[in-house]
Amino acid sequence: MKVCVLGLGAVGGLIAHRLAEGGVAVSALARGATLAALRRRGLVLRESPGDAGRAVPLPASDRAAELGAQDVVLLTVKTTALPSVPASIAPLLGPDTTVVSMMNGVPWWFFHGLAAPWRDLRLDATDPGGALARAIPDERVIGAVTHLSSSVPEPGVVQLARFDRLIVGEPGGASTARLEAIAAMLRAGGMQVDATPRIELEVWLKLWGNMTMNPLSALTGATLDVLLDDPLVRRFASDAMLEARAIGERLGLQIAMTPEERHVVTRRIGAVRTSMLQDVEANRPIELDALVGAVSEMGRRVGVDTPNVDALLGLARVFARTRGLLA
Repeated sequence: MKVCVLGLGAVGGLIAHRLAEGGVAVSALARGATLAALRRRGLVLRESPGDAGRAVPLPASDRAAELGAQDVVLLTVKTTALPSVPASIAPLLGPDTTVVSMMNGVPWWFFHGLAAPWRDLRLDATDPGGALARAIPDERVIGAVTHLSSSVPEPGVVQLARFDRLIVGEPGGASTARLEAIAAMLRAGGMQVDATPRIELEVWLKLWGNMTMNPLSALTGATLDVLLDDPLVRRFASDAMLEARAIGERLGLQIAMTPEERHVVTRRIGAVRTSMLQDVEANRPIELDALVGAVSEMGRRVGVDTPNVDALLGLARVFARTRGLLA
């Protein structure tokens, strides 16, 4: 199976390294300092503090045409980079190429597998003008949810903090040969991979926690434990999560747990610096539209009032604009 990773950051770099070590024919579309580092020493993975890391050779180019059509493209870019994807991904797509979507927030294909009348819903927050949907039709997509924590301390180097599992599924829930093949390929890299008939629900469950903890950490500079140990912050997050849970119910995505039960799970993770906080500290654009703007827009589209989500969006948006962190 010929695989290309588009987005060699904390998630894409980790998975690319695991696949390469597992013998999968994997390459990467990369540029700038990352491409130079890959050509100089390969892709390095550090799995513990102080670890010197293991390097694997990884074929890479900044020109997709040099890599050619793939069997599978792993789309792991930050959502802030999505506007560049339609042009850059085209040379990687052959007639039967599958795109595995591994991104935060609400992806462009999210509504494709839902029941009417939501199946044709598109969000301006995640795909303005529908450019992504035209470049990567829903039928090409396998959805994926990553439960891991990693970072990129320098170009071409990935630092692993925690890797729980990957969840993959066909939008709409079909069990297909391509889903089985992609799950087997990922397992070849030593990763725990679960296939699910409800990938939309898994996406929604992950977003349910990220939509509050990420922007709150960006606004405050605090780790997860500090945020959740403050009763007022915890209550505000819970109120926003209740609004989002009501949106999910309109879409047929029922979340069984309460916000407080989710907080208990998140609190166990400890002093984690969220991906959005890492982006703020590195002066990179933050994924605000995909994580919060999309939920606010969904509320308007399905008729659920979201005053707490909107307040969080407004505060985080002003914070990001004053620091030049909106793409």
